[in-house]
Amino acid sequence: MKFIATTGIFLLGAGQALAATEVTGDAAAGEAVFNQCSACHVVADDEGNTLAGRAGRTGPNLYGIQGRVAGTVEDFRYSDAMVEAGEAGLEWNEADFVAYVQDPTGFLREYLDDSRARGKMAYKVRSEDDAKNVYAYIVSLGPEMEEGDAADAAAEDSAS
Repeated sequence: MKFIATTGIFLLGAGQALAATEVTGDAAAGEAVFNQCSACHVVADDEGNTLAGRAGRTGPNLYGIQGRVAGTVEDFRYSDAMVEAGEAGLEWNEADFVAYVQDPTGFLREYLDDSRARGKMAYKVRSEDDAKNVYAYIVSLGPEMEEGDAADAAAEDSAS
């Protein structure tokens, strides 16, 4: 019986991890939306190859954003609130990304339960569909998270 309960908990956690990595937007449509983001952001791989954008330096590199702890891109000066959100456990997934890009300051204030929290991003994506599409586009350019990696992450979460 203990085995069944443990297996059920593991599968539940794996399902949650896989859902957290699910992308529902349209990457092709997101490419056009990303043109608005490229004034500040770039998607450049680990070798420095620019995959999207124009080497913008106002915002952080968005390569490998899915599952990344917020506020951790090397050599980028984040707001204190974004670093605090990362330290509090914010790892980028579609739902949080969509909420953030539609209202960066509002998202941080709610996430941190701090009415004084502020981010550096001033631009807001107006439409939820556009936000989902641009997330799908950015994720399509990054390294893929294997299903086994998601299940391993879920197992670690349920073990702690």
